Amino acid sequence: MSKMINLTINGIPVSVEQGTTVLEAARQLNIKIPTLCYHKDLCVAGNCRVCVVEQVGIKKLIPSCATPAWEGMEILTNSLVVRNSRKHIIELLLSEHNADCTKCYKNGNCELQVLSSEYKITNPDFIDLVPFKHYKYDNLSPSIIKDDSKCIRCQRCVRTCSEIQHLSAVSVAYKGVHMKISTFAEKPLRDVVCANCGQCVIHCPTGALVEKNYIEEVWDALADPEKHVVVQTAPAVRVGLGEEFGTNGKGRVTGKMVAALKRLGFNSVLDTDFTADLTIMEEGTELLTRLKKALVDKDPSVKLPMFTSCSPGWIKFIEHTQPEKLEHLSSCKSPQQMFGALAKTYYAQNRAIEPDKIVSVSIMPCTAKKFEANRPEMRDSGYKDVDYVLTTRELAIMIKQAGIEFADLEEEKYDKLMGESTGAAVIFGATGGVMEAALRTAYEIVTGREVPFKNLEITPVRGFDGIKEASVVIQDALPEWGFLNGVELKCAIAHGLENAHQLIAKIKSGKAQYHFVEFMACPGGCLGGGGQPIPTSPEIRKKRMEAIYAEDGDMPLRKSHENPEILQIYKDFLGKPLGEKSHHLLHTHYTPRERF
Repeated sequence: MSKMINLTINGIPVSVEQGTTVLEAARQLNIKIPTLCYHKDLCVAGNCRVCVVEQVGIKKLIPSCATPAWEGMEILTNSLVVRNSRKHIIELLLSEHNADCTKCYKNGNCELQVLSSEYKITNPDFIDLVPFKHYKYDNLSPSIIKDDSKCIRCQRCVRTCSEIQHLSAVSVAYKGVHMKISTFAEKPLRDVVCANCGQCVIHCPTGALVEKNYIEEVWDALADPEKHVVVQTAPAVRVGLGEEFGTNGKGRVTGKMVAALKRLGFNSVLDTDFTADLTIMEEGTELLTRLKKALVDKDPSVKLPMFTSCSPGWIKFIEHTQPEKLEHLSSCKSPQQMFGALAKTYYAQNRAIEPDKIVSVSIMPCTAKKFEANRPEMRDSGYKDVDYVLTTRELAIMIKQAGIEFADLEEEKYDKLMGESTGAAVIFGATGGVMEAALRTAYEIVTGREVPFKNLEITPVRGFDGIKEASVVIQDALPEWGFLNGVELKCAIAHGLENAHQLIAKIKSGKAQYHFVEFMACPGGCLGGGGQPIPTSPEIRKKRMEAIYAEDGDMPLRKSHENPEILQIYKDFLGKPLGEKSHHLLHTHYTPRERF
């Protein structure tokens, strides 16, 4: 049992577990202490000093986020010296901050702006003392914009990139007044080891890092009578979008989201979950093919374990950091890119529309999807497969711009033809979801029976553990798959690139052997993606995960191979999984990249 510490905050006694910070202790009393550099996802830094408090008997103010409580402490969070100190710190930050708030993309969701308003900083005392700096503005990446004029040097992005993502796309450079957040050799983000995951964006408290938005391009397409605009929505969007409209904790908003998209003017509102089901068919077949070549043919060229390829942030990470492991990646495109390729082939053919008249838009929880859509490999349809990628946040902006009262919308259903999906596809949005969906189908293909887990819920792959393991023993396989009888199919899951790094190291060392591994770049998987509503916290990610699994449980079909539209597209268009046409349209290759 943890030792309890007794202290007082503003004269109110409170008992907390040993190791609890003063900031956390104050929150237990519902006393708000402002912060900027602090974030629940990250290690404690105490850089900004906005959270200073007064310890009675000590002249020097202390950072509450970085100071553990001790027995008998007497803390004042609102004394005159504390208020003046905080106000001066905010004024100093504003003195070198590009405070053109009305033009800022983060306007209305900027933590510095909120503090400035709360402390009524209307005429900063230090503004005339700070010389103008020649700030850099980097908008060359297709995913992320970096604006140094809005950076407050809190280092959240640096800690995010190193702690969560095991990269150093951004780091601290220089000292004192010259200190800045920079990339290697001050190159554009486009040209460094950046996964485009956007975790820096959702952790940045100001507008120094934001997604590169394509809202106006989509509005232009919708207004063009010559264009047929198709939109797809990823599974994690339906459990995040409602947060932008005050429905926190109320879970999925699938029907209202579809209704909003139809009101925005999209010609066809379809579901990325359709191609998530398709991914399972292709990826599952690829896994079983690799297993047969390895176990029966004894082919030494077969690379096991097979790695999933749905997460573009993970793909870019491995291209930079582990290029020798690229052959372990499934050749499957992500569901987004499969959808894009089919939108301009299968969909165009069925709707009798010229492919060059189709504009393919995707709504994603992920900024890396913007980079993925711009890969030169993603043009197997003969056109750019996905024209524009919007984040969950960008869709919310469009809905607000259109004057749509989201909460009052009547629920509607996706359009047909690439709009049907199963519960297996929905859980792609959560870490472990791709693995669970794949096992539901692969096990049944091999044995003719459902996976031996209650209600199809493969619980070992669920949850927020950084690295998870699961296995299932194949018994009484069908004759075609008899070579798998008695085989223990070993699987692993990692989310967040630091965990991915650790798992790859474990595999390379020979300490662990698997057949199939799922990797997701973002904490919690896509539901914690860099394009999701801000703020994102462990508690919020937990609610999103619960909503995803609830949607799966409510679906009439919960296994990808039972989706009637999937069966139809193979019959009418693709032929068979890993067939000539499906391989051309739905599979790809990856590119080794330098690490610097």
